[in-house]
Amino acid sequence: MSAVIVVGGGVMGSSAAWHLAGRGHDVVLLEQFGPGHDLGSSHGSSRIFRLAYADPFYVDLAVRALPLWRRLEDEAGAELLDLTGALDHGPAPATEPLVGALSAAGREVQRLAPAEVTERWPGLRADGTAVFHPDAGRLHADDSVAALQRPAERRGAQVRHDVRVERVAVRGDDRVEVSTADETLHGDAVVAAVGGWAPQVLAGLPGVLDHVPSLRVTQEQPAHFPAAQPLGWPSFIHHGGGALPATSDGVYGLGSVDGIKVGFHGVGPVVSDPSHRDRSTDVVAQRRLQDYAARWLPGVDALRPTSTTCLYTTTVDHDFVVDRRGPVTVLAGFSGHGFKFGSVIGALAADLVEGRPGLDRFALDRRRGHPAPALEGSTA
Repeated sequence: MSAVIVVGGGVMGSSAAWHLAGRGHDVVLLEQFGPGHDLGSSHGSSRIFRLAYADPFYVDLAVRALPLWRRLEDEAGAELLDLTGALDHGPAPATEPLVGALSAAGREVQRLAPAEVTERWPGLRADGTAVFHPDAGRLHADDSVAALQRPAERRGAQVRHDVRVERVAVRGDDRVEVSTADETLHGDAVVAAVGGWAPQVLAGLPGVLDHVPSLRVTQEQPAHFPAAQPLGWPSFIHHGGGALPATSDGVYGLGSVDGIKVGFHGVGPVVSDPSHRDRSTDVVAQRRLQDYAARWLPGVDALRPTSTTCLYTTTVDHDFVVDRRGPVTVLAGFSGHGFKFGSVIGALAADLVEGRPGLDRFALDRRRGHPAPALEGSTA
């Protein structure tokens, strides 16, 4: 079996370590920050899990991810995924394709009138048309990352926190070197899963970075609002084109132990260096969320938001990068809708390390041939 160095201990890197260690590989996982840090894209108490995409490709991928999350729960002895269902609402051109894609996949889906939404969930108001599917809900982000690492360690993986990688280099066709401040590690393969740091980490890899689709790193600012019984809320997506501007990528929300998390999708400022960014609250962005909550979420206290930040790393087509060049496997560009797929992305990464072909849709040198996935929720 191979000696594999995984760089990045967020959901994608931790999932890769879990799958690789489970297949018998010698795995070292290096994470630049401490356990449970809030400096990247995988932290916090909640992420949306849902199957509802207009694109059957992503519906199928989410269907594959669901039993893997359940398997992880069994292996880690933790409850991670709570299926509360999810509600999409907005104009019919946004919601009807979801009905078609879910029905084609054999999944349960219901159309609801706005009045039915409010009757069922008094804290929510719906815009135009609404679609509910029960195979959805939330994942606990921090717990999921920790849960991925525990069984990986039991299978022999080394998980090292507070280790910053300074350089990744390829030696020959089939060897890698990963240098930190204290040592240089040698391996047969490396998995780079570094979120917003991908442009910097991959910069020293000629032939890899040259093929990576353009990555745009932004700082997003969702907020948690107090609400009664927030864990009973469904996840929800408000699509643009109805009461929201047609140019809007929409609003996502879900219940969590911290309240109802609400955010605008992919609207934050560009970040040139994730290690040096201003994480203070943008009061204008916070006010926009408060105004939205006051109108559409009567069940929350719109006057008392608690804002947080996270990083999006977005490709031009909003599809992910999951591909290999030589001994380097790249996991990047999850575009604000990747967390739910974390359990299966690790399996795809392990397949690539073992020489199996990847998915053309996620190839490094792909040509844009698909519409961007509809609003799906945040990595925040």
